Formats: sequence, structure tokens, C-alpha cells
Amino acid sequence: MAENQIDKIYNDYVERIINKGAKDETVRIALNRATNAFRKNRKEALNRYPHTIYLAEEVRRIKEYSIEHMDELVDKACASIEENHGHCYKAKDKEHALEIFDKIIGTGKTIVQSKSLTAEEIGLRHHLEEKGNEVFETDLGEFITQLLGNRPMHLLAPAINVPREKVAELLEKYTGEKIDHRDIKAMVNVVRKILRDKYFNADFGINGANVISADTGSMFIIENEGNARLVTGAPPVEIALLGMEKVVPTLQDAFKTVEVTWRYANYKMPAYLNIISGPSKTGDIEKVITYGAHGPKELHVIFLDNGRKKMAQDKVYKEALYCLRCGACLYECPVYEVTAGYFGKKYLGGIGTIWDAFTTVGFEEASPMAYTCLRCGKCKNACPLKIDTPKMIGKLRNDLKKKGYVPEAVRKFAEDILKMA
Repeated sequence: MAENQIDKIYNDYVERIINKGAKDETVRIALNRATNAFRKNRKEALNRYPHTIYLAEEVRRIKEYSIEHMDELVDKACASIEENHGHCYKAKDKEHALEIFDKIIGTGKTIVQSKSLTAEEIGLRHHLEEKGNEVFETDLGEFITQLLGNRPMHLLAPAINVPREKVAELLEKYTGEKIDHRDIKAMVNVVRKILRDKYFNADFGINGANVISADTGSMFIIENEGNARLVTGAPPVEIALLGMEKVVPTLQDAFKTVEVTWRYANYKMPAYLNIISGPSKTGDIEKVITYGAHGPKELHVIFLDNGRKKMAQDKVYKEALYCLRCGACLYECPVYEVTAGYFGKKYLGGIGTIWDAFTTVGFEEASPMAYTCLRCGKCKNACPLKIDTPKMIGKLRNDLKKKGYVPEAVRKFAEDILKMA
């Protein structure tokens, strides 16, 4: 890549993260409110259930084994899903995954979608809309970012950078109704009213999952709002998109993984834990199993590679695949604290830099993010699996230098980041 092209990448990124992110007062207000609440809730959850810390050590070992045997476990999960009367696909990259969605969905359809970072990774909603479909994000934060025309700013709280006053303005514009800018409950009720009929009129429901067990083909979805339960239960066809790294060997392994995930995500217990192993069915008439009872008649599960196999082959980078997406690291990151989702492309923060390098933008465009990270280690301390993000960032910087993706301009950029944080 020519040096002037690299310089353009850096200049665009500096403009976004420093001039937009760090100087946006609404980001500071919203992040300050959310960070304080998150830290308080997580401390209470871990104090109430202290065994979670030891369980996390076991989940680390589960993930180590799972990533080492990822191909084998995905094949086993596919066999289980098909035995459960579902359909399974393996997508090698973004384009392949979108092609599978196009074949299943077609055009002119109504789709409801629950929160999915993997869907964000491949730009699924925008692709489906370009194909002439109507897509509704149903997670409250994702719905807000959809109205904004923006992208998620946190793994669990996509609209973390949007204060309540701005949310009220957005909803007033969408509905034409006056909303009290102080009344969060009223705002939630407005979104509930908007989305309620969408679930039952949709042709397809699209979801991600926190983990899937290979032995039973069971997908686990942690949630509090109840939207994922409706997305996966009301439309006639359900489509799940999962990164290959989400598979673990057994149902018991999956239970352990989700418990650690929700505790470090600051919940004592989520409102809902959905476990889906196939389309709806009944055997109530003469014990004849018939598919398509009250829930979906069809289940399609797509496992996505898109750089994950390559990541798994490196003894340092493969730690990124252990990530549970609990979001704890971001609330401790000094840079994220002042920039929110401007620190990243599709994925966020230090570990998100590794994910972006392998799955979305490539090493070239990930280079400025590698130098945004301070390598302070706060993320590793907060992580339930003690993923060594500073070590991965160090390797990434060395690899970038070897590829010639680090011009002299980086030195001053790194200095500016240090001052900002």
C-alpha cells in the first residue's frame, strides 16, 4: 500500500476518534452515567455469586479446547442441528454468508432482528435493505442506533453514547408525539408500542447467540428485554448467524459459559435465557412429531468463518476468539471512556482491533487502532477469561511494521492518544 494511502487512513481515523469522539460532550455524559452503573452492578453480582470467578477459570479451559477443535465441533453442531430438523450452513466469508441469506430470504420481505455483533460484522441489515427488504432492529439500543443512522457503540449497550434527552428527541421525530425528556420508562413504552406488531407480521426473524453446544445443537441467547424471545418465536422462519468461535463441546459447557457471561456483563441473573435446538414441534396427536406448531416452522443456522480460522492458527491472536462479549473490558478502557465506539470500526476497543484486523477492515485499516490502545492492561484485569489483549496488540504492531503499514505519522498520533486518555 502506498504511504499516502496509509496517511489518509490515519488522518480519517484521527478526525473520527479525536475530533468527533473525544470532543463530543454527549458521549461523555452518557458514558459517565453508564460506566458508574455498570461497575456498581457488576460488583454486586460478583459479590452475590463469588463462585463465578472460579467458574470463569473453567470456562477459559473450555474455550481453549473449543478453539483448538473448532472445525470438528462445528461439524458436530451441524449434525445435531440437522438431526433436530434444522438446516445448517458454513459460510467461508462475508460474501458467502450474505449469499446464503439472499437465497433463504429473497426480496420484499419484513424482517425482525435481535442484537447480533456477527450480523453487524457482515453489514447484514444494510445488505437486506438494499435487496428491498424491510428490517427492524428490536433491541432497544439497536433500534435507537437504527433511527440515528449510526452504528452500535458498545457490545451490550449499542446506544450507550446517546443520553436520554437525545433518545426522546429521536422518538418524538419518529412518532410525532411529545415525550418527557426525563421519563425513560415512557420512552421504553413508546418503542414497545412501535415494535409490538412487527414481530407477528414479520416473514423472518434473525438472531445471534452467545454460545452453542455441539452435542445437542442448542443455541443459548441471554437477554433482558424479551425481544430475542419474540424474534425467535413469532415469525414463521428463524435464521441464526453465529461465529464459529461460539461453539463449545457440551450442553453443560454452554451453561457454564453463559453464566460467566451474564455475571461479568453486570447481571445477577438475566430476565431470559433462551435455549433453541430446532424449529417448533408437537407430538400431541397420536405422538406423531409435526414441525411448525406455535413457533417457527423452519430453523436455519449459519456458521461464519470470515477470518476466524486464520486467527485460530496463531498462538497469540487466537485468544481473541475466547471473548465472551460481556463488554467488561470496555468500561475499564481509558480511551473508550472518552471516545466510546469511535475507538474501532465494527468491533470496539483493544480486543476489537484484533477482530477488525481479521474479520472486517484488514490489517491496513486496523493499524491506527493498534496505536490507539494504551496497552495499560486494565482490560485484561477486567476480563473473566483474562484474555491478554496488550500482548495481542504488541504482536499486531510488530506485524504492521513488517508489512509497512506504520508511517512516521503514527508516533505523533500515539502521543495525542496518550494525552487524551
